Amino acid sequence: MQTKVKTKAEIAAMRVSGGMLATVLAALKPKVLAGVSTQQLADEAAKELQALGGIPSFKGYQGFPDVICISVNDQVVHGIPNKDKIINEGDIVGLDFGVTYQGMITDSAISVIAGKAKQRGHIDLLKDTQNALMAGIASLKDQVRTGDIGFAVENSLKHRKYGIVRDLVGHGVGHEVHEDPNIPNSGRANTGPWLSKGMTIAIEPMVTLGGESVYIAPDGWTVLTKDGSWSAHFEHTVLITENGAEILTVTSS
Repeated sequence: MQTKVKTKAEIAAMRVSGGMLATVLAALKPKVLAGVSTQQLADEAAKELQALGGIPSFKGYQGFPDVICISVNDQVVHGIPNKDKIINEGDIVGLDFGVTYQGMITDSAISVIAGKAKQRGHIDLLKDTQNALMAGIASLKDQVRTGDIGFAVENSLKHRKYGIVRDLVGHGVGHEVHEDPNIPNSGRANTGPWLSKGMTIAIEPMVTLGGESVYIAPDGWTVLTKDGSWSAHFEHTVLITENGAEILTVTSS
């Protein structure tokens, strides 16, 4: 479905949903440690969200089997939690989570280094990917175009030789996990569909230390880099306003 301008009640529900989501990711972040399985992290996410009163948006979505996507190193996105997938010191771990509250959905992701980074470039990758997300958000206003967002994300990453995954994009969000239009992470300014104030979208740059090409694993979900390069992923759900944006996937405090 095409993303719609949300009502005041729908936005209020998305603020609560986004606050729950941010709270769960904040609780998981310090638990991303060597020796922990991705299934343990998923179980923790489920427990934390249940205590908050939210519903996991991803579980069962198009058949996805768990509450959260957890992707490690060359896994870009959509990694399926597994008790046998053990995190090692220095791994880059992506946590991508969705929460439903009163029928309204938010979507957000962070990338975390488990313990001590293996190299300085991994720290830079996470910082620059997060900065690219914020650059995309800074481009928002009433009547922004999707190409303006993609241009802002891409332009913020030009100072290093990164791969920007173009086969994967952000999206509208709210009534469904994925709504049209796509929100690219590269592109030309003043192109693409127009977005209006009151719409809610998810911006999510996915950046690699190598090439941009990816493939889907035999599990039908996990997306990996073709060259084996490590990657990072950050995402926020945002409300477009008259002259900017409100990030919805943050804690209220």
